[in-house]
Order: sequence, then C-alpha cells, then structure tokens
Amino acid sequence: MQNTKKRIYICHTFYHVYIACLKELNLPVGGNGAVRGQASLMLSSMSNDFGTLKERAEKSGLFERVIPYDEKEESFFPELAKYHKDRGNILLNMLARIKFTKLMGKLQAPFVPVNLKEYEDIYVFCDSDPIGYYLSTHKIYYHALEDGLDCIRYYDTARYDNRGHFELKAWMAARNLIFIQNGYSKYCLDMEVNDISVLEYPCPKYIECPREALTRNLGEEEKKILVSIFIENMEELEQTLTKGEGHEHKVLVLSEPLCDLETRKQIFKDIIAEYGEIEGQKAQILIKPHPRDVLDYGKLFPEHIVLDGKFPMEILNYVKGLSFDRVVTVFTVPSAIKFAKEKVFLGEDFMDRYEAPEIHRQNEQI
Repeated sequence: MQNTKKRIYICHTFYHVYIACLKELNLPVGGNGAVRGQASLMLSSMSNDFGTLKERAEKSGLFERVIPYDEKEESFFPELAKYHKDRGNILLNMLARIKFTKLMGKLQAPFVPVNLKEYEDIYVFCDSDPIGYYLSTHKIYYHALEDGLDCIRYYDTARYDNRGHFELKAWMAARNLIFIQNGYSKYCLDMEVNDISVLEYPCPKYIECPREALTRNLGEEEKKILVSIFIENMEELEQTLTKGEGHEHKVLVLSEPLCDLETRKQIFKDIIAEYGEIEGQKAQILIKPHPRDVLDYGKLFPEHIVLDGKFPMEILNYVKGLSFDRVVTVFTVPSAIKFAKEKVFLGEDFMDRYEAPEIHRQNEQI
C-alpha cells in the first residue's frame, strides 16, 4: 500500500512561500483533520535564490519537510526548440504543440525530487512553469494558486500567451492535449484567486480565497513565526530604521526587474526624486529590491537604506511598530500593504516614459 502524505506547496518566489505559510498558520495546532506541521514545502530554484530560507523554514516547525527543487527551464532542453517553428497554419502548429507538451512534461521527470503522487493535495503557484507540464503529462491532479496578488487582473497570462483561437486551445487543454496554465489544464482541480470580481474573463475553476482573510486571525506568535522565516537580521533592521537623516519620515520604494539595467537605474532615480520628500522635507528612503532584480542598489544609492531583497514586502506588516509615510511601486500591487499611510501605484502610464506602451500592455484583441 502506497504511503500518503497530506499536502505539498510548490513555490517559485518568496511571495509564494509567504502565502503557503499563511495557509498553514490558519490551520489548528492539533486535532482531527488538517493541522499545522503536516505539509511539505518545495522550493524551485529556477527563477529565485532562496538563500537560507530553507533552514529558517525548517527551524520554524511550520513544515515537516522543506525540499529544494532544481526545476529546469525549457531552454535547458535544446530538443524542444523545433516545436516553436511556425508551420503556417493552426492545425500543424497545434500538432507540434501537442508533441511539445508531452515531451516537456517527460523531460522534467528526473528533476522532480519527490513522488508527488504520494500527496493528498498539491498546491502549485505559477503552474505556467515547467512543473505544470510535468503534472499534466503524468496525470497528477493539483490545486493552482495565483502567482501574485490579483495578478490575473493586470496580466492574464493564460489568455495572453494563447491569444488567437483561445477557445479552441482551452478546449484542447481541458482534454490534456496541450497545456494552459491558471485553471485550464485537465488536471488542475481549481485555481485560487484573491478576488473574482476584478477579473475580466471567467474561468469555471476559479475559486475565491481572499488573502486578507488569511491574515485576519494571526496572533502575535504567528506573526513572530512569519518574521523569523523571512527576515534574517531583524535586530539590525530595527536599529537602522531609528537612525539617519530624515528617519522621522520614511518612504519605501519597491524595486522590480524592469527594462534593461541602465533604464532601470533611471527609473528608480526618478522615483526617488519625485516621491522622496514628505511635506517638503527629505525622508529616509528605503529600497526593497525585488528578489529577481540584479541591479546593485547599494552601489547606486549609497546614501539610502537598501533592504535584503529575499523576503516578500508583506512581511513588513508584522514588524512591530514599523510605519512608512509612503510606499511606491511600479507594477507590484500594493493593496496588501498595511504599514504605509500612502500607497502609490505608478503602473503603465508611468512606464510609458521609458518604453513603448505596447511592451507592457496586453494585446487588446485577446
């Protein structure tokens, strides 16, 4: 008889791990049914360096096992490239895509570090990554979760990636002929989203799970667990925030891996120049690098405080006594931030200054 494990969360970003932690912290400590400490956490290194998060997550006791996952991008397998050639008509292109889907899933198998069929529930953030192909090819049912807070509202990747004959492609995905992420795969049981009402296109597998509800009942102990998992140098951070010029007023700038590095430098120089004062006075500027942002903000802005990029911004909600006058983001949705008096979301109109509008806007014909 096959041993079964309760659940596993497959994460690609720090935000994914944060949501996995919230879901576990909302479970009872003991009793019948689902309880804390029964889950595994699988950390994909494909797009993120999780640093020492594995050790801190293990130490927290929130997960029974934390598993590194050496997930491989499509480019790792040169034999897949030929399937992307345009063959001139939809039928031939779809036949090539069917072959691509199956081969992509099979090629991932040697790199999946656990037998996922042993788990009762599999939760996958960003199933557009190779793990989605693996699960569908091997006929393993799973629960999908949105990649970021309300991210489908701003960028519906399933429809954008499959623009042109979308209904036909969705029909094929539902029969496991091809793969489409975010609730369209045959083996995706459901797709958790924060707020269905803001989504333009319906999907029958969407289920609403407001992220705010996951934070509502956190006690002091749960908040300490979250901070201990994500922030390695909490005491040092607390001391930094109480010193320096303008520390009575604080502005947090959230970086993102936008454009090329030179353009990115200019973007964040402009943001700080435009939003770095409070009531006519220079504020203490803190920059929180995105985990995938390789720009050296410490070198570029030595006069400002650069935080560790390896934790999701929401964790700052749980640092006792921390407050910002303003937080500024470009595309990061700031609605989950509770530690700022003012939240500035710059969006596409701001980015029109730096790149052609069509680069960061979806094709309206989808």
